[in-house]
Amino acid sequence: MTTALPTPSAHRSPASRLHLVGDRPPGTSVRGTGDGRVGYLVFLPADVDPAALMRSHGIRPEGRPLEPARPSAPVPEPAPEAVHFDGALRIDRARRLVEVDGRELDLTYMEFALLTHLATHPNTVHTRDALISGIWGYGRIGDGRTVDVHIARLRRKLGPAHRGRISTVRRVGYRYVPDHR
Repeated sequence: MTTALPTPSAHRSPASRLHLVGDRPPGTSVRGTGDGRVGYLVFLPADVDPAALMRSHGIRPEGRPLEPARPSAPVPEPAPEAVHFDGALRIDRARRLVEVDGRELDLTYMEFALLTHLATHPNTVHTRDALISGIWGYGRIGDGRTVDVHIARLRRKLGPAHRGRISTVRRVGYRYVPDHR
């Protein structure tokens, strides 16, 4: 075990109050490192410079800045229009309103988000996993039936004349076809 312990003597210098202790004698090789280096976790007082402390003990500091992990960027949404219209379907994002042939649809929050996403990316095949992470905002859950249920409800609410606008791509996902009749 590696730890930092206070030294028993009462010195005035903060650097001399810490003593590095390791579980391997110096010069012994650790499997995988080749040169016997061992990493230490040392807690220091706020007013102590770690590089100066290491140099005072004959250790050459090897500092590298840590870069935060960059998550893979999702596909950016197109610039949101206040109103999207493709002939029969009108989506007003500001008022969260959808009309089909002038008839207002009563959609839930997720149904609105799903239909808006599909309609603003026409003729693009969306996998169930991509829809779950893009619309619901989290990774794979269950077996994708959540998306299937929401699509079925959307088709029902669009009505018989427009339910074909959301087409199924077997074993893949769904696509919005704006000019389907």
